Amino acid sequence: VATQAADLSGDFGQLMELARKYSVLKVRANADTPKDAAQAFAFGAEGIGLCRTEHMFFEGDRIKAVREMILADDEAGRRVALAKLLPMQRGDFEGLFKAMQGHPVTVRLLDPPLHEFVPHFEKEQRELAKDMNVPYEKIAAKVELLAEVNPMLGHRGCRLGNTYPEITEMQTRAIIEAAMNVKKTGIPVHVEIMVPLVGNHKELRYQKNIIDQTAEKVFSERNDRLEYMVGTMIEVPRAAVTAHQIAEVAEFFSFGTNDLTQMTLGFSRDDIAKFLPIYLEKGILKNDPFQILDRNGVGQLIREAVFKGRGTRENLKCGICGEHGGEPSSVEFCHFAGLNYVSCSPFRVPIARLAAAHAALKEA
Repeated sequence: VATQAADLSGDFGQLMELARKYSVLKVRANADTPKDAAQAFAFGAEGIGLCRTEHMFFEGDRIKAVREMILADDEAGRRVALAKLLPMQRGDFEGLFKAMQGHPVTVRLLDPPLHEFVPHFEKEQRELAKDMNVPYEKIAAKVELLAEVNPMLGHRGCRLGNTYPEITEMQTRAIIEAAMNVKKTGIPVHVEIMVPLVGNHKELRYQKNIIDQTAEKVFSERNDRLEYMVGTMIEVPRAAVTAHQIAEVAEFFSFGTNDLTQMTLGFSRDDIAKFLPIYLEKGILKNDPFQILDRNGVGQLIREAVFKGRGTRENLKCGICGEHGGEPSSVEFCHFAGLNYVSCSPFRVPIARLAAAHAALKEA
């Protein structure tokens, strides 16, 4: 399939054309770089459903600026480091918007806990201290301070943006400026800014205020405007249950089914391998819930959230962006649950497109 992707020719192209003809569900891709976006576009993706901005932080010298931000003593210090990251992120977003040629691009704000960006071994910490010209003890103390017993449930996602609003400001400015730069070249841009890990509508309101205020600043500086959407990733069970309140603020929902599965079942994705084979063998579980969506548990939360969300906001756009987005039976569930799109890794786009067409034909 990969070799034929670029021109969508021959039998593969015909198959994809048939899939497009019958599908109701749209298929987007999870892509963090222009290269991934171009690959997804070649496979017929109709947008990017998840761009994980933190993946951009590990490129080249950027990690130094990220670490400088994390290790800063105060907001002023963080802002100095964020100013270095701004042009880098803006350039990345420009590449993504160009690659998608006017299709929607959902950019997720910073999600992982900050400890993921700092070195954990003494040798690397000493090198970093030398690089930054600060005492080693200061680095070691900060790294220890950032450590969390359960980082998956800790200081991450919108909790970071609400604690350090300047991070959300920088990322929003980078997204909006990039969109305006690309729009100026004549390429249409559809931006969707996604706030991760919301469990309470107040968290989202706080983040949306920062996003809107920052966007307005850019618009007045440029004496121009563009449309953008603000939505959220539904991955905390409480968000699904209170979706009617969250939809007062969110213009779209994207279900992060990896974390939603983790939190609903109480299974750690990193540790499930210890008991999963036994559970499958004994018939306690029918499938690995991280591979095939758990319809009776996680699926019910998705259905409830879509129903409640659209009760508040009739035209609420809903999709999923977890790994399930490229698995055929999970794609079928998304069709019947009334979602607008699924998003999966670029190489799973053709499979997801076929599954979307199958689901529509089944219904017919």
